[in-house]
Amino acid sequence: MKYKRILLKLSGETLGGPEGRGLDEQVIDNFAARIARIAQSGVQVAIVVGGGNIFRGLQGTGKGFDRVHGDQMGMLATVINSKALAIFIRNHGVQAEVFTSTPMRPMARYYMRDEVVEVLEKGGVALLSGGTGNPFFTTDSGASLRACEIGADAILKATKVDGVYDCDPMKNPNAVRYETLSFDKAIADNLKVMDLTAFAMCKENKMPIVVFNINREGELERAAAGEKAGTLVC
Repeated sequence: MKYKRILLKLSGETLGGPEGRGLDEQVIDNFAARIARIAQSGVQVAIVVGGGNIFRGLQGTGKGFDRVHGDQMGMLATVINSKALAIFIRNHGVQAEVFTSTPMRPMARYYMRDEVVEVLEKGGVALLSGGTGNPFFTTDSGASLRACEIGADAILKATKVDGVYDCDPMKNPNAVRYETLSFDKAIADNLKVMDLTAFAMCKENKMPIVVFNINREGELERAAAGEKAGTLVC
């Protein structure tokens, strides 16, 4: 199946390079080049980036930040990441627009579903930042919501492993990888595909999720083309 429109979910840590902190310009440029090629191939690309390389709201609660203000700081971190990625995508010849879940002009455009779709249909990349705009929701939830709103064909969830396993492959060398996986089995086996709020939204709206290794050469491109890559959850 060839996808017409995808939503790519990137963790903030991926932009931070090996240490997963701050912004690694070389890594961002590599991702931007790959994303630009996908957009130029005719696939419409929306992106949601996390903010964990800069600040994690939930972890901040253990360091003196209350949850609401901590989550707001995390939302701002996603805007920084989105703006950085957008700059590098533009450097590769593809228009990229950053949208925010709360008004933030002139730094970015306020999220309006129809305006996002307009950017996508003109061949540009839309970076949807700020999560849902509300505390207590992760960027996974933001990605699920936006994917459903814009009518994406699938969510491509970039990870450091090549799919979903029956247990942690980093800890158990005998872990078994799934090529395909149902929503019900993922929930019943408590497999960590996304947080439960995000996952429930995908299940309810029949939004497939492709979990793949962003660091594997060509894997993002295969996933975006609807080719076999990682694990398909549907």
